[in-house]
Amino acid sequence: MIRHSKHTSESWKNLNWKKFRKNLFRLQCRVFKAVRAGNKRKALSLQKLILKSSSARFLAIRQVSQLNAGKKTAGVDGKKSLNFKERFELETFLKANCNYWHHQKLRSIPIPKKDGSLRTLKIPTMADRAWQCLAKYALEPAHEATFHARSYGFRPGRSAHDAQRHLFNNLNSKANGINKRVIELDIEKCFDRINHNTIMENLTAPKGIKTGIFRCLKAGTNPEFPEQGTPQGGVISPLLANVALNGIEKLHRYHVNKRSKITPKTPKKNIIEASIRYADDMVIILRPEDNATEILERINEFLAKRGMKISEKKTKITTTTDGFDFLGWHFKVLKDGRFKSYPSVDNFKKFRQKIKNIVNCSNYGSKVKAEKLAPIVRGWRNYHRFCDMSACKFSLWHINHRIWKVFNKETKNTKESTTKLVKKALPRVPYSENKFVNVTGEKSPYDNDITYWSERNSKLYDNETSKALKRQNHSCGHCGLKFISEERVHLHHADGNHNNWKPKNLMAVHESCHDYIHMSNRVIP
Repeated sequence: MIRHSKHTSESWKNLNWKKFRKNLFRLQCRVFKAVRAGNKRKALSLQKLILKSSSARFLAIRQVSQLNAGKKTAGVDGKKSLNFKERFELETFLKANCNYWHHQKLRSIPIPKKDGSLRTLKIPTMADRAWQCLAKYALEPAHEATFHARSYGFRPGRSAHDAQRHLFNNLNSKANGINKRVIELDIEKCFDRINHNTIMENLTAPKGIKTGIFRCLKAGTNPEFPEQGTPQGGVISPLLANVALNGIEKLHRYHVNKRSKITPKTPKKNIIEASIRYADDMVIILRPEDNATEILERINEFLAKRGMKISEKKTKITTTTDGFDFLGWHFKVLKDGRFKSYPSVDNFKKFRQKIKNIVNCSNYGSKVKAEKLAPIVRGWRNYHRFCDMSACKFSLWHINHRIWKVFNKETKNTKESTTKLVKKALPRVPYSENKFVNVTGEKSPYDNDITYWSERNSKLYDNETSKALKRQNHSCGHCGLKFISEERVHLHHADGNHNNWKPKNLMAVHESCHDYIHMSNRVIP
């Protein structure tokens, strides 16, 4: 790599990011392959290489300082952002200290929960976040090789829609879902009660990373429970929670043939995976003959070893015909046996409140309101695109009508078209109920099956983005790499005119590439 004598904004922007991503991904694939083959010694050696890699260091710094949603949130040092010079200095500091990292204290931010209680986000400093991201690059492929197929939360290549589809597969009329029940499992204060010893024992990592993770855990502990908890708000926290809870999905599964028992030699195709986990949220599907009390006892025993327990107040056993909420959806089996999913009442209330806050704000006009509303509405509709949206039509009409009335009043004395502004504020997203295709088995982006992952990720997009991806053969129009990571695909307008939707003007790019395209005409802060 070329070393720059002068650290300028141009030198940061012109670093070979494409090469960095290729180098890191190649090492991660090798770690994944070594763990799958049972060669732990080789995996640890490769993880050390990732920790020493300049490619990984630069990518980690860019991720936490420029790409992450919380990039402007300060830690205890009050540092909200890094300029280009500080990014180069942090890279040098990481290189010298990555094997014996000392965590600073965490900044606590109380966040209200829907039940009225508070949960505390603990925010690391920018430097600590960069180290955590670097450690995650090394840890994630090793654990992706061992994670259960029915764990969908905070994992590359998997999403809440996988969990939604799996519920459909197990509760539709063909699966006799009308006669089944579900356990809505809630783990009491999961992130606050995870035992540190459990995490450290199950972590596949060299000594340098383990020591840094241990110090990270101790920096965020509650004085009353010094041996428990992983700080919410850290880059690596969701991965550590998945490491601790991995295996809970195996506690209830059954043979396709009711009379047969599962043995080590039972083919996977004959085993029904009846548990779905998304981070610490879990749903367990029960047949009429299953003993719910016995299953809950096994789960409590599993959790007790990890310092956690089931929340008796929030854990419920529900019949599928009564319906249940999970991941912002309400699932229900109708009397005729059909399986349905809708946006949950709580989810819709939050969405409506966000819309209301913007529409009723008097600080800016309709044009700005439309720009602020569009990503919120598009994101909400995209999330619910694989469920039945017909139940929301009446409520959505009222939202639409309210926005039209406010915009019409505000644009009365201007030349702006109210109808055009409303269309811009409420972009339409087509929905196709239960059409999502699940990720295949235990596949992971780190298995290096580039064709499968690039085509799969491309199928998650519609309209012009989908067409652009096909034209570009599922490759980024800026860096040329395939769309295999969890990074979102953005649609770039080449001439900068967002009203020009001609195919030649549209290019599908990585989110980070899109940021850098727009940075090319201005100085990086």
